[in-house]
Amino acid sequence: MPDRDLPVNSPASLAVPSNRWSRLAKLGGLASGVAGGMLAEGVRQFAQGKRPSMGDLLLTPANARRVADQLAQLRGAAMKVGQLMSMDAGDLLPPELGEILARLRSDAHPMPMSQLVIVLNTHWGEGWDKHFERFSFTPMAAASIGQVHAARTKDGRHLAIKVQYPGVRESIDSDVDNVATLLRISGLLPKSLNIAPLLAEAKQQLHAEADYLSEGAWLRHYGELLADAPEFALPEVHGDLSTAHILAMSHVGGEPIESVLNLPQAERDRVATLLFTLLFREIFEFKLIQTDPNFANYRYDSATRQLILLDFGATRAYPTATVNAYKQLISGSINGDYAAMDSAAMEIGYFQTDIQAHQRQTVLNIFAMACEPLRHSGPYDFGKSDLAARIRDAGMVLGRDRDFWHTPPAAALFLHRKLGGLYLLAARLKARVDVASLAKAFVVTAP
Repeated sequence: MPDRDLPVNSPASLAVPSNRWSRLAKLGGLASGVAGGMLAEGVRQFAQGKRPSMGDLLLTPANARRVADQLAQLRGAAMKVGQLMSMDAGDLLPPELGEILARLRSDAHPMPMSQLVIVLNTHWGEGWDKHFERFSFTPMAAASIGQVHAARTKDGRHLAIKVQYPGVRESIDSDVDNVATLLRISGLLPKSLNIAPLLAEAKQQLHAEADYLSEGAWLRHYGELLADAPEFALPEVHGDLSTAHILAMSHVGGEPIESVLNLPQAERDRVATLLFTLLFREIFEFKLIQTDPNFANYRYDSATRQLILLDFGATRAYPTATVNAYKQLISGSINGDYAAMDSAAMEIGYFQTDIQAHQRQTVLNIFAMACEPLRHSGPYDFGKSDLAARIRDAGMVLGRDRDFWHTPPAAALFLHRKLGGLYLLAARLKARVDVASLAKAFVVTAP
């Protein structure tokens, strides 16, 4: 065997349920646990002379932990549904449920070494270790689909090996349906919220993300698209060790993107400017967007001053018609042309045919608010702005209008995720970015 780091099988390392029945049992156990927690909380509150509502019993801290911990252990589809809902529908959900689901954006238990070895034997074959001088069984990162390990081959390559959790691909459709049913019957979701399009998109995206050969192809393609931008660095795919369940890439160093906060203002501004420039190129030039805004997908190399881009499983192509509609929507917002914005929003699919006039205007106002940095003259100070909070509050007001609840097209939801994540990251870095100047290269505005 190669030299290796051996992890202790601690409670943080939990085996992934790898077949349909074990995964269903986990969900059933979760439902029973939530029901038991409700009963205990009800007895406690009645003993205190209170008459609790069903919502009070469901959304206790203990039940919140049960839901988040069990979905995190299931990983895969169960975890991804929580991630998507927390980012895409969070403004329409009870704050307590939003907090539960938000935990799933970062919480994931790694699988123990014994299960990892089985996965490697299955997809690389017995004796796979003969290729490696060193393989670290302690993962560098663990997420909803797989976990990443550092390794060095005998021919000197320093690699990052992404290994998919067992059973994830086969359980996608049933897991998504089971989790949706669980959330429905538990009362944790408003009955009037139509999440069917979101669930269908979750299945589609998960199947794409679970195909590591496809992700490797997107990674190579992005490398080609950014060949003219040396300020970005991407890992290289090593096809000889990659399969549909294992993605072998060159190991890239760097530090977490949040480390940029410790750098001078000018460098923080430069890094955030790179991110916004990349987003505009993705939308309007590449018509291809890496839609996952997780901060862990960016790293910073202080030696080269390069921004490192990771994880292309959530890459999505955008039709020309949609891109042109967004160009019109942004241009209309910059110019204060609400008629152009309305036409573009209709083209994208934001409005149902029976939408009321005041609801339509509210949606357009939120768009205008989101484009505030693009109308600002000079650098926009994200660190001092309360823009994210204002957008959230406006969305919550709209969400309380039960007659309005409408899930926009998946393409729009994922673009919202990316833009919202970028705003949050710029705020985290306390960066100042001249977004308006960047946008002029891609969007025609009034003179």
